[in-house]
Amino acid sequence: MTVPNYNDISVGEQIPVLQLPAINRTTLALYAGASGDHNPIHIDIDFARKARQPDVFAHGMLSAAYLGRLVTNWVPQAQLRELSIRFTGITHLGHVPTCSGVVTEKFEANGEKRVRLAIRCNNQYGEEKLVGEAVVALA
Repeated sequence: MTVPNYNDISVGEQIPVLQLPAINRTTLALYAGASGDHNPIHIDIDFARKARQPDVFAHGMLSAAYLGRLVTNWVPQAQLRELSIRFTGITHLGHVPTCSGVVTEKFEANGEKRVRLAIRCNNQYGEEKLVGEAVVALA
C-alpha cells in the first residue's frame, strides 16, 4: 500500500474504488457466522417472505464493513480518526456493491494533517445503499 501524502491530495480527488462480488447466499451465511448476526431476515427465505420481502438481503453492517475496507485500502487503519455511515437502501441478492470516496476537506486537528472523505456504496444500477464520511490522518 502506498500511503497518500497530505500535500499531494486535493479536494475533489477520488480514492481508489472498491468493487465487490455480487451478494449471494454464501456471502450472507459467512458474514452471519463471522459477525454472530444470525437475524433470519438475512438467511431464511421463508422468514423474509413472511416479512413481505421477496428474499433475504444483506446485513447492513456487511456493507458498512465494505466502506471501512474502502478507507483502509487507501490508508492504514491506524490513521482512521472517524467513520460514520447512514443506511439508505437494501442490498439484495445479486447486487454488486461498489464503494467509492472523494476528498471533501483538508484540515488540521490535534496537531495532525487530516482529510475528510465522503464515502458511499452503490449497487450496479447506481442505486445508493449507504453513505458516510471518514476522517483520516495523513503525513
